[in-house]
Amino acid sequence: MAAGPDALSLFAAIGLSEPKARETLKNEALSALLREAVTQAQGILGPTVDKATGTLLYNVASRLKDQKRLRFLVGCITSRKILTDLQLSGEARGSLRWADGKSIKNEVDLQVLHLLGPKTEADLEKKQKAGKAKPAEVERQQKALEENGGVTLETKSLMEQLRGEALKFHKPGENYKTEGYVITPHTMALMKQHLEITGGQVRTRFPPEPNGILHIGHAKAINFNFGYAKANGGVCFLRYDDTNPEKEEEKYFTAIRDMVEWLGYKPHAVTHASDYFDQLYAWAMELIQRGHAYVCHQRVEEIKGHNPPPSPWRDRPVEESLLLFQGMKKGKFEEGEATLRMKLVMEDGKLDPVAYRIKYTPHHRSGDRWCIYPTYDYTHCLCDSVEHITHSLCTKEFQARRSSYFWLCNALGVYCPVQWEYGRLNLLYTVVSKRKIIRLVEAGAVRDWDDPRLFTLTALRRRGFPPEAINNFCARVGVTVAQTTMEPHLLEACVREVLNECAPRAMAVLEPLRVTITNFPTEKALEVLVPNFPADETKGFHKVPFQATIYIEHSDFREVMDKGYKRLAPGQPVGLRHTGYVIAVQNVIKDAGGQVMELEVTCTKSNSVEKPKAFIHWVSDPLVCEVRLYERLFLHKNPEDPAEVPAGFLSDLNPDSLRVMDSALADRSICSAKPFDKFQFERLGYFSVDPDSTEGKMVLNRTVMLKEDPGKV
Repeated sequence: MAAGPDALSLFAAIGLSEPKARETLKNEALSALLREAVTQAQGILGPTVDKATGTLLYNVASRLKDQKRLRFLVGCITSRKILTDLQLSGEARGSLRWADGKSIKNEVDLQVLHLLGPKTEADLEKKQKAGKAKPAEVERQQKALEENGGVTLETKSLMEQLRGEALKFHKPGENYKTEGYVITPHTMALMKQHLEITGGQVRTRFPPEPNGILHIGHAKAINFNFGYAKANGGVCFLRYDDTNPEKEEEKYFTAIRDMVEWLGYKPHAVTHASDYFDQLYAWAMELIQRGHAYVCHQRVEEIKGHNPPPSPWRDRPVEESLLLFQGMKKGKFEEGEATLRMKLVMEDGKLDPVAYRIKYTPHHRSGDRWCIYPTYDYTHCLCDSVEHITHSLCTKEFQARRSSYFWLCNALGVYCPVQWEYGRLNLLYTVVSKRKIIRLVEAGAVRDWDDPRLFTLTALRRRGFPPEAINNFCARVGVTVAQTTMEPHLLEACVREVLNECAPRAMAVLEPLRVTITNFPTEKALEVLVPNFPADETKGFHKVPFQATIYIEHSDFREVMDKGYKRLAPGQPVGLRHTGYVIAVQNVIKDAGGQVMELEVTCTKSNSVEKPKAFIHWVSDPLVCEVRLYERLFLHKNPEDPAEVPAGFLSDLNPDSLRVMDSALADRSICSAKPFDKFQFERLGYFSVDPDSTEGKMVLNRTVMLKEDPGKV
């Protein structure tokens, strides 16, 4: 088909740029289908076809395999029965059997994940003939399931998974083999130069905005970016996307790097978008000179939303835009009075995205030198190019920006990396939005960004979550393309698995009841040896004193026994863990209100009496501590969903999310512990020393209970 004026104007009527229209005309089959589709649509809608409809018409013409369905699909688009590209993808294939198997598999896998939990290593291995498991092994597996909320904990390591991802992605230097990659006359020369600089090494980057604290979703991004590079012999940059000076603070820069290193990763280099401000400005001038950008005076509110009006300044002379852009840099315009916009249409229908805007806010690194700042759409791909990133890994919502990513690099004739998308990781019963966390802090619902009821990484560290557990959780979620929303108890199961191996045992009581042993066998205290890890006594013991006055949990005593109750009661003795003694109640001492204040008991060597029904923990000569017990911050799974919480997330706060036990008692084996040291308090759970601890009083956070509370699941 000839590239005639009629064809160009026809394709321009649906929003195609002239270069795109000319490129389309080179493909005769595509041009014929698109001409037929547009003509049919104009016959129904009139000569004006909105951009969103035009995009769908172009997509149906470029994807359709069965030409007989063209008229039907165009009818569906013009009658608004098909509104999204996702709907179009399904209809264009005619039936499910012709659908994209990978997309269906991702969706099915996600649904199975919600129902059954992550795949285990056994699921991933080839099935062998089943043999009968030994009774002890069956019992062990059942116990593990019960203790971890029904989730098995074996899976492929993250490194194994990410090495597997390398088979799906392009090899360094073979960017042009990626679907959708635009090859220009300069591509191969730029690729040769790129390989000379990188030596063929994988290069990724983690590019957070320094305007808040990282959260659990970022943990997946960190693991994916740093982990993919590590698994494939490459390097990863930590690059701060510091292009919004109004919201950036030094504490966020520090906390971000701390969290990356806490998770076990060391950046190849720490860079900033602001490192490249001079180069980015020079490229913006070049973009204008090439006719790909212009200065616009439409206000932000005018160009927001779907199908905004085209800019009346889109075709202003290059020389005029150059002078105006220089004037923006020199501070000759008010904020919002002018922007620099790029001449392209993005995949989501966004027209001419903004490249630069005016902000009279000092920058934390460059001070008052700049009053214009580049946007993400302009900055990100060019910073990737400067740093010779091979794989620009980002979450799925940036998929609509992939074509603009390629466009801008090619418009400037610079090395073009490849953007790859993966699914976000979200958790139920929480919010991670920076804006909403700030509202929680301002409302006094949480203390700060690191309040242990939040799921920011600093909060999880403060609560006592080991970094290995967070990385294991990311591995068990898997490197999925689909967005994943998980239950918190799956993360907690990973925490238990790690802490079981690394948190030494100790004894503590949260609600103490004083017990006096009236026939204690010696005048002085006895020393009792307690194993740090009962399952492996080679890891050592610690000593605790055992004397006539001890303290037990108030809940471990009842005056009247219920059926099935096995702990201490009049007429029912119990064993004291690790001592070799059994105690029996002789006298119950109460206050004037009838509250039990103290017990008087006798003790007997356990080998000389019938084995008791239960053994309880205790402390003697204890350390007084403050213990903080945490529950979920929100009552509903999706506190941000108006259907679940019509009054908004602040109305969904759990009034019992924090309980403080300010007179808890712990054995003195923990007295030299430092902030973030972790212990398992026997029968109570895993605990971590809080930074609020002082020489006068230790503060401990309960990280997780020993097994999942069945009421939560």
